[in-house]
This record gives sequence, structure tokens and C-alpha cells, in this order.
Amino acid sequence: MVLRGGDRQGTLLTLFDLHVAWAWIAIVGNALAGLWSLLAHWVPVLRSRALWWFTAAVEVAIFVQVGLGVAMVAGQGRSAAQFHMFYGFVALVTVGIVYSYRQQLERWRFLLYGLAGLFLMGLGLRAVTVGARP
Repeated sequence: MVLRGGDRQGTLLTLFDLHVAWAWIAIVGNALAGLWSLLAHWVPVLRSRALWWFTAAVEVAIFVQVGLGVAMVAGQGRSAAQFHMFYGFVALVTVGIVYSYRQQLERWRFLLYGLAGLFLMGLGLRAVTVGARP
């Protein structure tokens, strides 16, 4: 993909650039979804279908992020810090666990998704920190 405009005019957007940019979408998105869900636990007017659509979108963003990382390591032969990959794997498992417990914790679902969103944000921040090391 070729970017147009700005100071990167005519340069190629790499998979690495996309991985870095998408990380912030996943991190900020999960932070917002987590805060929204926590607030919805105490403020019923915030409980809407939009909350669940947004939460699903940012959780899918984690799968996309991990897929981009796997594509770089497996497809381009790039190396990554072991803990960077570990945090990505833990994020995937977290989404799966939260989804699987949604029925059993129906009464606490807003707290479950709120805390999970903030946990996923933290995992993302930690992965960025570990991944940025030389």
C-alpha cells in the first residue's frame, strides 16, 4: 500500500507499521470498552447494544493484531521478544476465557468485561514495552 500526503508521501506502509499502528487501536479500544463496561455496571443508562458491538470489535482487533505479528514472524522471518509473543498469546486466551464465562457470570457481566478490557489494555501496553526493547 502506498501512502499519499504528509511527510511519508510515496513510501510503502510495511506490515511492521501496520502492526505498530494496530496495537494502539487495540490498546486504546480495550481501555475505552473496559471503562464503558465498568461504568455501565453502576449507571444502567450506559448499558446498550453499542457497548457490546464496541467490545466485540476491540476484542476482534486483538486477534487481528496477533495475526499481523504471526505474519511478520512466520512470513517475513522477523524475530520478536519471547515475552512480546507471550503477552499476545495471553491476550487471545483472555478473550476466550471471558467469552466462555459470560453465561455463568451473567449478573456480573459488566464487571467481567470491564476488568477484562482493562487487563487487555495492560497486556497490550506491556507487549509494546517489551517489544520496543532492542
